[in-house]
Amino acid sequence: MTLDAAAARAQVDETFAASIVPTLTEYITIPNKSPMFDPQWREHGHMDRAVDLLAGWARAHLPDGATLEIVRLGERTPVIFIDVPGTARAGDTVLLYGHLDKQPEMTGWDEGLGPWTPVLRGERLYGRGGADDGYSIFSSLLALRLLRAQGQAHARCAILIEACEESGSFALPAYIEHLAPRIGTPSLVVCLDSGCGNYDQLWWTTSLRGLVIGTLDVSLLKEGVHSGDGSGVVASSFRVVRALLDRLEDAATGAIRPTDLYVEIPRGRVLQAARVAEVLGEEVWNKFPVQPGVRPVSSEVAELVLNRTWRPALAITGADGIPATADGGNVLRPRTRLKLSLRVPPTLDASAASARVKALLEADPPYGAQVTFDAAGANAGWNAPALAPWLEAALEAASAAHFGKPPMFMGEGGSIPFMHMLGQRYPEAQFFITGVLGPGSNAHGPNECLDLPTARRLTVCVADVIARHAER
Repeated sequence: MTLDAAAARAQVDETFAASIVPTLTEYITIPNKSPMFDPQWREHGHMDRAVDLLAGWARAHLPDGATLEIVRLGERTPVIFIDVPGTARAGDTVLLYGHLDKQPEMTGWDEGLGPWTPVLRGERLYGRGGADDGYSIFSSLLALRLLRAQGQAHARCAILIEACEESGSFALPAYIEHLAPRIGTPSLVVCLDSGCGNYDQLWWTTSLRGLVIGTLDVSLLKEGVHSGDGSGVVASSFRVVRALLDRLEDAATGAIRPTDLYVEIPRGRVLQAARVAEVLGEEVWNKFPVQPGVRPVSSEVAELVLNRTWRPALAITGADGIPATADGGNVLRPRTRLKLSLRVPPTLDASAASARVKALLEADPPYGAQVTFDAAGANAGWNAPALAPWLEAALEAASAAHFGKPPMFMGEGGSIPFMHMLGQRYPEAQFFITGVLGPGSNAHGPNECLDLPTARRLTVCVADVIARHAER
């Protein structure tokens, strides 16, 4: 059977307007930051509010026979687990995944916008967490309701929504073990926490980079001293930081220096990157809110795609010990502390990379400075298994039916730790990793927004793929 696209789109449009957008709007108002950014999340209660809100909507929209449980293990953030009985062959399972925890506020939001201030402008809903990825529980359940409404068969489906993804999913392994008997052995994993190169077609994520996070702390003084007295005698902690970072990154090019932090990029991924470059062109880089006159790090668009998906790259995401410019007196500061975010290739051992970075930065410190690199996380990357013929055909059909264009295949520069966990645990599973984080969505930054037409079309695509999974 073929999904009735027009009827499905009408049902999706109606449900989004009637209940999903209003619930997402309320969800955006809740500052349920991930535990890495709100260590007192239990006391503040925001996470529980978000869980209860989304679980409440889900309970009111469960397909017949489905069950929902908010699972809590010790002091970990909770998960929402939904079990939807199948209407196709017994013993087959589809696992759908998303998360509801959020990144911190970030500065620079446009006037009238804010992380906890939901604003609907046209067909875009602004605010933290809507696209990354509060919408996932709604789209997952609605996709199954579409199939039930049209009498389409589907396998048993387990929906898992966690609340720790933005902190590296450190709470999740215990839940996977605890729920393993109830999850079963999925033959298909659907994840809605990824990105899309444009809003014109269905995008399938082929890989995810790993992530090494840590704090580099450099101190040469016990307290600040007059810069006119101390400079030229005691080295600036900032200069020492610059020297240490130069061990890791070439400041002129941004290239990571240690060759063992690279991997050989599979030929198929290189070819896919070239195809993405053909389709997107300069949108690969000019989708970002760059200042006038700013150029990308390379003029070769395909190289930019590979840079953000398969090559290591460093970002400084936080700093301590540096006063605001208005408060910066003539003082030689006692210390500089930076938060480092190093993206590493999908198939690189992230734990080994973290140890390598620590050894590199702490060895033989200049001027005998006190130098420490405290690792805060090492999230493994992921490279998708070979695409099964049935799934490739399903993606082609879904994209053509609901976007009017063929699907695209591209790696993503971010991390979804759950994918690595599942890839190891279920090596025979197929993966449909996709999402709505396209141009202008700006997850983690200011002005994050959810493109509602894309979310609606993607919901129907998920239903279509799950239906074709049952027919395979």
